[in-house]
Amino acid sequence: MPRSRVAVVRTQPSSVFADVARLVELAGLREVLDPALDTALKANLSWHFFYPGASTTPWQLEGTVRALLGLGYARERLHVCHNRTVVIDAKLGERENKLLGVTERFGLRNVHLYEGEDWVDVREAVGDLTKQFLALNEVYPKGFSIPRRFIGENILHLPTVKTHVFTTTTGAMKNAFGGLLNEQRHRTHSRIHETLVDLLRIQKAIHPGVFAVMDGSFAGDGPGPRCMIPHVKNVMLASADQVAIDAVAATMMGFDALRDLRYVRLAHEAGLGCGDLREIEIVGDVDAARERWSFEGPFRDMTFAAKNQHRIYWGPLKKPLGWTLDTLLAPWAYVASVAYHDLYWYPRHARERIGSVLSSPWGRLFANYESLQTDAEGRGFPEVGGPSEALIRHGAHHYLEGLRLLGEAVALAPELDARLRSRGSTRA
Repeated sequence: MPRSRVAVVRTQPSSVFADVARLVELAGLREVLDPALDTALKANLSWHFFYPGASTTPWQLEGTVRALLGLGYARERLHVCHNRTVVIDAKLGERENKLLGVTERFGLRNVHLYEGEDWVDVREAVGDLTKQFLALNEVYPKGFSIPRRFIGENILHLPTVKTHVFTTTTGAMKNAFGGLLNEQRHRTHSRIHETLVDLLRIQKAIHPGVFAVMDGSFAGDGPGPRCMIPHVKNVMLASADQVAIDAVAATMMGFDALRDLRYVRLAHEAGLGCGDLREIEIVGDVDAARERWSFEGPFRDMTFAAKNQHRIYWGPLKKPLGWTLDTLLAPWAYVASVAYHDLYWYPRHARERIGSVLSSPWGRLFANYESLQTDAEGRGFPEVGGPSEALIRHGAHHYLEGLRLLGEAVALAPELDARLRSRGSTRA
C-alpha cells in the first residue's frame, strides 16, 4: 500500500498561484480527481466577516481554480460549494471574504446547498455503511440527509490552518462537517470527534476522489474557529489523505496529532487515513513542514462563549440546558452565539487581534485583491498595495448588520422551520 503523501510549500503573494500549481502537482491531484467528473470546491466559511485565518482565502480558491484549469479540468465541470449554519450567513461570507468575485470572474457555478438542492437520506446513499458509524446513528436516530449532488462527484476541500475549541485543531476532515450535514449539525458537537470519522466514511463512499488544499498564509491560534490570534506563516498544504494533511498541519502548529487530536487518532485506527507522521511522505519544501510554531491551542484563553459551549456539551450545564438544543427552544443558542461573537466580541477585540497582520503582505493583498494585476506569467502579485483600516468593521453599519444576523438566526432556525412546515401540511 503506498504511503500517504502530504505536500507542503512556502508561498508569498508574488508567486502564490505558481506555488499552488506546484503544490497540487506534488500532492498528486491529477491521480485522484477524475477530470471527467464534476468537482465541488468546498469553501470554508468559519465567519461571515473577514478574519485572517478563519476562512478560505481568495488566493487559495483562485490558485486552486487556476491549477485545475491548467491541468485540463473543464471549467463547466467545476463549482464552488457553500452550506450555511444558523450563525453564519454564507452569502455575506462569500462576499466579505472575496470568494464570490473569484467564482464569478472564472465563470464557475456557485452552489448554495441549502437553496434548491435535493437532499437524500444517508441510508439511501451509503446503505449498510451506516452500521459502521460511531456517532451519527445515535445523534440522528431517525436518520439524516446529505446533498444528492455530492454522490458521484469529486470533492476538493479548502480549509485553513487553525485551532478549534471543539476539536483542538480543524482542517480537511472538519470541512466536510459544513457540507454533508444540514443546519442541525450542532447536535453532533457532544460527539464531534466520532462524527468527523463517520463523515469521512461517507465521503469515501460517495466521492470518487477526495482532495484538500489547505491555506496557511495566515494561521489561527486560540479559541477558534473565530476568535483567534492570527499569525503570518506563508505555507500551504495539499493531500488526498484528509487524515494525513490534518496531522501534518497540527504537528506544524505544535501538537502531537495522535495524542492530542482524537478525531485523527480514531480515523487512523479505522484505516481511513494516516495520522502517524512516521508513516507520511512529506514532499515539497520539507524544511517548512519541520517547523513547529508552539501554538498555545484553543483551551488556554477561551472566550466566555467557548467556555459555556463546553459546559453545555460536556460539562455541568449539559443536563439543565443541553436538552433544549433538540427542541423548539434551540434558537436561544443561535441568538446567544450571534449576539456574543458579532455584536460583542468582534467590535471589542477584532482591532487588537488582527490589526498588525492586516499590514502584512497577505493582509494588503486581501485589502486590494479586486484591483491588483498578476505578473505576465500569472505566477502571483508583484505589488500588493497598502493596508486598509476598512477591513475592520466598526460603527453603526456593523451593528445594523449584526442585528440583521440576529434576526436571521431566529428566522432560519431549523427547529422552527420544521414546525411551520408540519403545521402547513396539517392544514393542507
